Order: sequence, then structure tokens, then C-alpha cells
Amino acid sequence: MPRTKRSSPPPALPDASPAAAGPDAAADEGGGAAGKADARSVSAEEIAQDIATAIVEKRLPPGTRLREEALGKVYGVSRTKVRAALLTLSRDKLIQIVPDKGALVSKPSVQEAREVFAVRRVLEAEVVRLFTAQARPRDFELLEQHIHIERTTLEPRISLGSAREKLLGDFHVVMAECVGNVTLAELVRELVARSSLIAMLYPSSNDAHCSSDEHEELLRVCRRGDADAAVACMNAHLLRVEASLRLDAGIPVRQLDLVKALLS
Repeated sequence: MPRTKRSSPPPALPDASPAAAGPDAAADEGGGAAGKADARSVSAEEIAQDIATAIVEKRLPPGTRLREEALGKVYGVSRTKVRAALLTLSRDKLIQIVPDKGALVSKPSVQEAREVFAVRRVLEAEVVRLFTAQARPRDFELLEQHIHIERTTLEPRISLGSAREKLLGDFHVVMAECVGNVTLAELVRELVARSSLIAMLYPSSNDAHCSSDEHEELLRVCRRGDADAAVACMNAHLLRVEASLRLDAGIPVRQLDLVKALLS
């Protein structure tokens, strides 16, 4: 999953009208009037990060068509830059580029879903062992703060469903980043993003409160320095999340308009 640190916010998105989303919304390479009005050029990496975030937050469901013209209109960039962003997302397995159809948000198969969770268990077992062995007090504080934010989004008065799901996945990414192995953290980040796609495509009975409780218990075991017990906690957590998916009940996902999804 692409990582980008922005020095300034992305360009203002246009009104989500049918005209803005139509196939002729940004027919030329200039990306439309909205893009030309923006003083700062947006990079392909930033575009890829925005789309990846929308996918992880479940605002762009599997099967959604990503129109180059609509993206060019949203960001005020050329189709060349849009294609570069889509290629990045394709390498991260978040989208598929299909001949004669264009770019579509990926629709993981049941086999792929099982493989993703199997690989996560292997990689995140190593993350937990490394974290238990070398975590510093500030690493524990960072993850404790993360759990506190998770709990805040679980309050009934707060309606942050998509943000809540992203936070639960981000716990795993933050822990991986703490161990100092950049490649390992990137792999975990990609697999967590793909897990979000899987959870969108296949109905899940996962209880967010339960996931947050399990994160807290995992951190408690890591503090004790018991690596084997911590690995067992992580494996049990990932197995429970996978078991909550109805992998035999894939449902068709209606195609959403890209601009409306990004504006929601």
C-alpha cells in the first residue's frame, strides 16, 4: 500500500454531479478546469494514497470502476499521472487493470482470502516476536494511544464505521512499523489493506469491540516479555477474524461512482 507524507492537502474535489462523473468529464490530458485552477500539482503517489485510503475505509467497494477521466477531473492532473497512480495500486493488489474494462477495485476470491490470512499469520507472528524482544516504552505508549482511539470510535454516540475499521487494521501496521523492518512493515500494510477488501466482499460478523479487546490483551502479553504467548494471541486473533467471514457467501457489489465515493 503506498505511503505518502503530504506537505499540504490535496486539491478540492469537485461537486459530485452526474456530469462530473461522466465518461467525458475530463476528456483531454489537462484534467479539466477544476484541476487547472489548483496551484499545486498533485503527485501520482498522493493520488494512489487517497484511493487506497478510500478502499481501506470501505468507500470504494470491490468491483468499483475507477475511471481515468473522473480521477483526472478530481485531482486536476493528466491521465498519464492517473495511470501511474493506478499502476501503483495494481502492484499492491488493491485494483485490477482489465483489458477493455479499465481499472477496477479488486474482488478477492475465496482462495485468495484464505491465503491472505494465512500469510498474515506467518508475518505477524514474526512482528510480534520482534516487538516483544525490542519494543521501547514509547512503542507501548504509541499502541496504547492507538487502542484508546479505537475505543473512542466504538462509543455509540460516534458514527465512524469506516474510520473504526481502518483503525483496527492500522493497529497491526503500527506494531509492524515499531520493529524497524521496513520491508516487513510494507508487507503487513499491503495485506491489511487487502483484508479490508475481503471484509467488504464477504459478510463478516466480526465484533469491533472484541478486536480492540484482543489488541489490548496482545499488548499486555508483549509487556510481560512472553513471545510465545504473544504469538499465540496474534494467531488466535487473526483466526477469529477470518472465521467471522462468510467466505461461502460472496455477494454481488453494485458499482459506485468514483467521485461520489471519494466525496462521501
